[in-house]
Amino acid sequence: MKLLVILSTLVVLAVGQGTYTAENDDLDIDGIVNDPKKLQEWFGCFVDKSPCDNVQLSFKADMPEAIREACAKCTTAQKGILKKFLVGLEEKAPADYEVFKKKYDSENKYIEPLKKAIA
Repeated sequence: MKLLVILSTLVVLAVGQGTYTAENDDLDIDGIVNDPKKLQEWFGCFVDKSPCDNVQLSFKADMPEAIREACAKCTTAQKGILKKFLVGLEEKAPADYEVFKKKYDSENKYIEPLKKAIA
């Protein structure tokens, strides 16, 4: 019986770590991308140029792994959020997009697979 409880707990823990927390999956990314000030705040947080709020910190904490692993642990909502953020930053602030890429993909080998995974 104890073995069954332990195995069940391990399965739940393993499955629970399959994706990032969905706590902020309802983020209004369109509102962020369409507001130059907000877009700069998020960019600034992600590249250590400005302070982060709790929501930004939660995304920033997962950002390196999400980029390296082509969003393998991202929920569907998180893939959409990241896609809109990257597209918005690239279109509206190309120089900042390059700074972001340099920080998270200095060898230029993760962004393209990431873009394909979140397309």
